[in-house]
Amino acid sequence: METELKLVSTADGSNTIWNEQIGEHYHSKHGALQESRHVFLASGLHYFLEWNSANTVNILEVGFGTGLNFLLTADYCSSRKISLNYTGIEAFPLSDELIISTGYEAFVADDTWQAFKNRYAAALASRTDIGENSWLEIAHTELLKFGTQQSYDVLYFDAFAAIHQPEMWTENALAHCCQFLKKGGVFVTYAITGNLKRIMKALGFEIEKAPGAPGKREMLRAVKL
Repeated sequence: METELKLVSTADGSNTIWNEQIGEHYHSKHGALQESRHVFLASGLHYFLEWNSANTVNILEVGFGTGLNFLLTADYCSSRKISLNYTGIEAFPLSDELIISTGYEAFVADDTWQAFKNRYAAALASRTDIGENSWLEIAHTELLKFGTQQSYDVLYFDAFAAIHQPEMWTENALAHCCQFLKKGGVFVTYAITGNLKRIMKALGFEIEKAPGAPGKREMLRAVKL
């Protein structure tokens, strides 16, 4: 599969990966960095912390990919002395070499990058520390096969678009991952469709249309009731 993956630059100068087999980039071509910061950090993590004075945050990500969302989250939490427990679900993990080639060290503290680079492989096998007060586990499995006793405060839903991976956006798939979200937990994704809104309402979420990242007018944020 690695032969079908190509590192490409996006409009804000940050890199992403083009997946030839899927026919999609891992991040927005309008800017990988700004999409990650806007959709997942600002609209997800920051939103949760505005309403919760937590010193520990538990995050679940569907579609770990390049690790950019984790890196930015870990860097933010580290700078504010917030303990982070982060679980990523990734059916097709990238190689160490491809992860290192992204150039994401330019966007986070050196300690954060070095810890991630050195322990990425270990995190694919089990929960491992990534710097001070930050733990990462990457579940190498398909979404519907994922299980855990952990419950989460924020869910980053970063699967490929429904046009390319419709099975990730079904009520069954969304219900499966959302069961791990705590009451009052925040679900965020870059997408918003009528079908997605209907599913999230049916699953017991209060939904909100939030401003989208560059290239998208709106995105979905939902809070578990």
